[in-house]
Amino acid sequence: MPRVKNTPAKLKRRKRILKRAEGYWGARHKCLRIAREAVLKAEEYAARDRRARKRDMRRLWITRLNAACRERGTSYSRFIKVLKDAGVEMNRKQLSELAIHDPAAFDELFAAATAAAGEAATAAAGS
Repeated sequence: MPRVKNTPAKLKRRKRILKRAEGYWGARHKCLRIAREAVLKAEEYAARDRRARKRDMRRLWITRLNAACRERGTSYSRFIKVLKDAGVEMNRKQLSELAIHDPAAFDELFAAATAAAGEAATAAAGS
């Protein structure tokens, strides 16, 4: 019985790893064992950093909102509380984009939310 070496599948597997290691420095794109380790490590970093990017973007939106709120005489946390009390359900990304690209609309939203929160506070104090 002839010996089966499974060459086509083995070559395909090697090519797949080396193709993903293209552009890596030194032996990391040439040697199969080192390339495999480099690709696995790169995938770990990529998965970790996809989650980290979400955190970073949220921090950026909050920083931008805080700056916009400070220009209008309040803090980010008070602004978010006022929005929640007023029943405005916009996420931080939308609010940040609004504050940057359409400051007039952000001013209107800010004034409306502040007025609604003021009415709610007076109603709560009166009862």
